[in-house]
Amino acid sequence: MTDQHEYATWTARWTGGVSAKVFGRGHSIAADEPPEFGGNDAGPMPTEILVAALASCFCMALAWSATRRGVELTSLEVDVRAERAGKEPRHGAYDIWIRSSVPPETLTSLVALAKRVCWVSNTLATPPEIRYHLPD
Repeated sequence: MTDQHEYATWTARWTGGVSAKVFGRGHSIAADEPPEFGGNDAGPMPTEILVAALASCFCMALAWSATRRGVELTSLEVDVRAERAGKEPRHGAYDIWIRSSVPPETLTSLVALAKRVCWVSNTLATPPEIRYHLPD
């Protein structure tokens, strides 16, 4: 049986144009495109939400790693920049910049541990199968 989690189920409802509202676990996110792509810019683009997921998950994994290693953090920021894969409709690479109050040699060990526990970077590194289900 597949390991399923309630938190992993989100529902997107079209709200007109190229916009959607996404709902899950009591939260909502507005997704839209900028005007040059036919939207009203009422929220981040889905691709931006993906980049934000990577940045936030890796940041949280680093903070968790610091706690596990007994390292005190006074500051931590993670920037992620997506690079398009040529003209294909997908990202070809992600660059991650990490800034922290801890020395680089300590940060290196935290990154190694965070890479093991970050769900988003691990999912992107080994993409899951995507299955589409339509009504009967």
